[in-house]
Amino acid sequence: MTERLPFPFPVVTWDDDQVVLIDQTRLPDELCWRRCDDLPKLCKGIVDLAVRGAPAIGVAAAYGLALAWRLARSAGDDPVALLERLKAAAEILAATRPTAVNLFWALDRGTALAARLVAEGKNADEIGAALLAEAAAIREEDVAMCRTMGRAGAELLPDYATVLTHCNAGGLATGGYGTALGVIYAAKEMGREVRVFADETRPLLQGARLTAWELADQGIDVTVLCDGAAATLLRQGRIDAVITGADRVVANGDTANKVGTYPLAVMANRHDVSFYVAAPASTFDPDTPCGDGIEIEQRDPAEVLGFRDLRWAPEGVTATNPAFDVTPAELVTAFITEHGVLRPPFVDSLKPVLAR
Repeated sequence: MTERLPFPFPVVTWDDDQVVLIDQTRLPDELCWRRCDDLPKLCKGIVDLAVRGAPAIGVAAAYGLALAWRLARSAGDDPVALLERLKAAAEILAATRPTAVNLFWALDRGTALAARLVAEGKNADEIGAALLAEAAAIREEDVAMCRTMGRAGAELLPDYATVLTHCNAGGLATGGYGTALGVIYAAKEMGREVRVFADETRPLLQGARLTAWELADQGIDVTVLCDGAAATLLRQGRIDAVITGADRVVANGDTANKVGTYPLAVMANRHDVSFYVAAPASTFDPDTPCGDGIEIEQRDPAEVLGFRDLRWAPEGVTATNPAFDVTPAELVTAFITEHGVLRPPFVDSLKPVLAR
């Protein structure tokens, strides 16, 4: 077991003019950090999944803008010219993960702030400081939102609850507290007993590596299962609720999340088990009408065929590796947000978050 971290977890921080990430590719065997002193290193950290989870990617992107502004200063102090370089950096960051909407939300927020301050005549130092403060604010806001939605979600659980989750939607995927797992942490803080079954989450095992690690770190009873075993638990009546996070929720309530979420929602619906999605307003995309409009990231087939130096598929065989799938809104029992628990019809209930 690695050393314990403070909670909420310091997933993305700023130190010595660098963006510092918990390197989640090394967990659970090793707790270490990636220090990103330039934009290519940060982008690689996002693509490599050293930092992952939509809210955490948004925080990393916000700090990335502060980093990009600092580095651009070497070319001069003209705020107008620096703003153009900042916009170019935002485009580079936006290309790293196309599905997670928090990434674009954070980039839009940072570039809009910089543009406003340039228009107000602020100098380069003032704008750089404001970008850094904005990134810190995004992280703190995320932690506060997750605590709020956690308490709202905990009210949905019985005093002795067994929850099934998929991938990692905990502190490691956010500003430090968690969306789906934030419900678990809030329930514990409220004195409730919660047991968690965590899908291993193929192909990169975020459930087995990350969810199991952080729940165990926080003293939560957690059991890992193969993704294909979840349906049997649901059929046997051993699950009180399924709770997942989301990388994007579009206007009609269709939800993109880690691949494997859709079949889990189908099975929960088949066995009359509530399927909840926990996500902050920054994960909701009002500009995309339905799930067919979500761009699904296609990752390296090698992730499916083996791991590091080990290959388990025959040579010459290829693989398909979509990072996400889309769960139709009709399979979602409710969304757990900082605005409360939002139930169907979603065309009405989602208005508070879609208007962000």
